[in-house]
Amino acid sequence: MARKLKTYQTSLGFFDLAIATPSMKAALEAWGADSNLFHQGAAKESDDPDVIAAAMANPGVVLRRPVGTDRPFSEHAELPTDLGGGGPTKAVRKSKGPKAKQPSPRPVDKVAERKAAFDYERERRSRELERAKEEAARQKERERRQAVDKAQAALDKAEQEHAKRAAAIQAEVEALEKSSQAEKARWDKEKERLEAALRRARG
Repeated sequence: MARKLKTYQTSLGFFDLAIATPSMKAALEAWGADSNLFHQGAAKESDDPDVIAAAMANPGVVLRRPVGTDRPFSEHAELPTDLGGGGPTKAVRKSKGPKAKQPSPRPVDKVAERKAAFDYERERRSRELERAKEEAARQKERERRQAVDKAQAALDKAEQEHAKRAAAIQAEVEALEKSSQAEKARWDKEKERLEAALRRARG
């Protein structure tokens, strides 16, 4: 069952960030934070209906807006326009007034919330499935390479053994050839001696 999503906010660098996730841990991972911003008081669960609506419409997606402004959150936000003179602190002071004038929070659309949670869970499962497929493909490739390496090693070993045996046989052939030549020379000499003796006996 899909876990209920909550909307979390923080400020990093030049942007306010918002995201709809099932947990603070998931939000921190999506923001790429290397420390617990919630424990530090730098992040919180949002109660702004506009922020919640924007985040729930894009579950699991990090939304941005220039830091300290009231602009709508979006996936691709422009940098603040007043970076040169006074920095973001002016924008923060200016933004306090309009925030006090915001209408009272609207009730969260339960249907939209459930749909956002379902979309988030579906996207999470899709990413996990894709990662599992990629890992299976990598494992298959590793096994294929291991099989190739094993077969190549067996072939190399067999070739070395063959070369060793062929060399031994060749050495035996050369030794037999040498023995054969020596035997022929001995026989030629012996035959000549015996034939000479035969001729002398015949007178």
